[in-house]
Amino acid sequence: MLELFSKESNLRLTVIERSRFSDVIPAVTQGVAHLAAAGLSVTEERAQKVTFGPSYMTARKTVAYNTSQRRPRGLEGLVGKRGGVLRGTSSAARLRAEAKQLRGLKWDEIHAADVDQLLDRLSAGKLDYVVSDSHVIELARNFYPNISIAFSFGEPEPIAWVLPKDAEPELVDQISVFFDTIKRDGTLSILIDRYFGHVKRLNRMDIVAFLSRRETVLPRYAPMFKEAQDLTGIDWRLLAALGFQESHWRPLATSPTGVRGLMMLTSVTADEMGVKNRLDPHEAILAAGRYFLSIKERLPPRIREPDRTWLTLASYNVGLGHVYDARILARRQKLNPDLWINVRKVLPLLARSEYHSKLKYGFARGGEAVVLTENVRNYYDILKRHEAPHTSVLDTLASSPASLDAP
Repeated sequence: MLELFSKESNLRLTVIERSRFSDVIPAVTQGVAHLAAAGLSVTEERAQKVTFGPSYMTARKTVAYNTSQRRPRGLEGLVGKRGGVLRGTSSAARLRAEAKQLRGLKWDEIHAADVDQLLDRLSAGKLDYVVSDSHVIELARNFYPNISIAFSFGEPEPIAWVLPKDAEPELVDQISVFFDTIKRDGTLSILIDRYFGHVKRLNRMDIVAFLSRRETVLPRYAPMFKEAQDLTGIDWRLLAALGFQESHWRPLATSPTGVRGLMMLTSVTADEMGVKNRLDPHEAILAAGRYFLSIKERLPPRIREPDRTWLTLASYNVGLGHVYDARILARRQKLNPDLWINVRKVLPLLARSEYHSKLKYGFARGGEAVVLTENVRNYYDILKRHEAPHTSVLDTLASSPASLDAP
C-alpha cells in the first residue's frame, strides 16, 4: 500500500524499519518518519498523541494458546497462566484495561519486532497464551500446528496509518483521497485478499501432515522440483506445494477419475507432455512444471501477478477452458475477470446447470479448483517460510544481460 500510495501521489518512498514494534509510533512522534504503517489499531489513548488516517480493515483481540494445554474459554481462564503480548501494541493496552476488573490476570509485555517471536515461545511451551490481532493469529496458525485460537474479546478495532499530530494537511488529504480511491475501485479488497483471504482454509491436521512430510518426504523430491524450476522458471516451492495438494507427495497415487502420480496428471496431459510413466516422480514433476508453464503462457497477457499464478493453479485442476468459462461468467456479473478474487466467486457456479448450460465448456466442479488453489497458496506460504529459494539457470540469465550476448 505504501508503494502504491507513493506512486499515486508522486512522492518518493523511504522505508525505515524498527527492530522493536514499540519503537514504531515514537518514530512518528519524534519526527523520524512522516507516517507509520504497521497494522496499528486506532485507540483513544493513541489518538491523544497521533493523527490516524482512514481505517483500511478491522481486527479483534484474539487469544492464542498451545493445543497441548486445555483451551481457555474466556479471560477468567487466563488467570494464573503465563501470558505474552507485544509491547507497544493495543493488545497490551486492552489487557491492562481488563486486568482492572480481573484480579490475577498477568502477562509479560515483550520487546520484539513482531508477534512471531512470542508465538515461537508459545509453541515451545514457554508461554501459555499470546494476545494479538485476529488476522495475525489466523495467519500464524499455518506456521505453528500446535497453536490455535482460544477466543476473541472486545469490539473490533479499526486499523490505520499513523501520522504526527502536526502532520502536514496536504499529506493527510492525500492519504484520505488515496484510501477513498482504493476502497471505491476494489484495490483495497484485492490487497487484503492477497495476504489474508486464504489463511482459514487449512485445518490443524492439514498443517501437521504437511510439516511432517516436509521433513520426511520432501527432501527426496526437492531436487526434482528444483530441476523443474530450472526448466520452467516456476518457483520450485510452488510446484512442491501443488504436488502436496495433489498427492501428499505420493508417487503411486491414483484417483477414482484416473489421474495418477505425484502430480496427478491425466492421461491426456501426460500424452501432451510426452510422459511415458506417470508414476515416475521425476518424469511427473518435470512434466507438471512444463504443463503449468504452458497454461500460464496461454492466459491473456493483461492478467498480472499474483492473479496469473492463482488462475493457472485453478486451470491445472479444472482445465483452462473451464477457467475461461468462469471468466466469462465473471464478466457477465460485471466483475473483473482478470482477478482471482472474482473468478473464485463464480467457479463453483460451473456445477449448476443454469450456468454451465450457457457456457462453451459445460459442467465442471469449479469448487474443487477453488479449494486446490487456496490450499496451494497456504502450502506455498509455509514453504517460503521454511525452504530457501533456488536460483535457477533462467534466473541467472535474467539477472545477467551480458550473458545473452555470449556466442
